[in-house]
Order: sequence, then structure tokens, then C-alpha cells
Amino acid sequence: MSFSGTNPFTKTEVATDVLTAEAASWQLIVWNDEVNTFEWVIETLMEVCGHSYEQAEQCSYIIHFKGKYSVKEGMYEDLEPMCNAILERGISATIEELVS
Repeated sequence: MSFSGTNPFTKTEVATDVLTAEAASWQLIVWNDEVNTFEWVIETLMEVCGHSYEQAEQCSYIIHFKGKYSVKEGMYEDLEPMCNAILERGISATIEELVS
């Protein structure tokens, strides 16, 4: 018996290239200073970044003891208005690319 064509029992692999666009991830850094109170930083993080009281309080302690802390990660376009709002409140903040 002779079969023409492909063997239906043969497994073939098809190589496909998948292109994925990875958006650069950024972090919003808040820096420690000797001017702003814990209460002001906590209130700012709650109002600007949407943190809960507990989360904002923890961030403020880390900022105080470590000198800075990444309070939010995301797309640059999302973090920029938050950074500007924090700066307008007299708190030092920067946006840095997240290094992985």
C-alpha cells in the first residue's frame, strides 16, 4: 500500500516567533527630608497615590529610616502626575526606571 502526502501520525513542530512589547516599568521615589511631618507625607500618599492609611504610614517610616522609598510602580505616564502632585506639596520625589 502506498500513501501520498504526509503521515497523519507524525508530529511536527512549527516554530513561531512571538513579538512582545514590554513597556518600561518606572518607580515613583519619595525622598526623606527634615521639613515635612509624618502626617503630611501619609496624607499625601493617601490622596495622591491611593494608599491606605496603613500602607502610607509604612512607606513614611521606610522613607524616614532608609532615606527614600519607591511608593508606586507603573507606566511613566501614570506616575508623572503623581510625582508633580507630590512635588507641589513640598515633598521631594523623582521617577526612576525600574531596574530588573
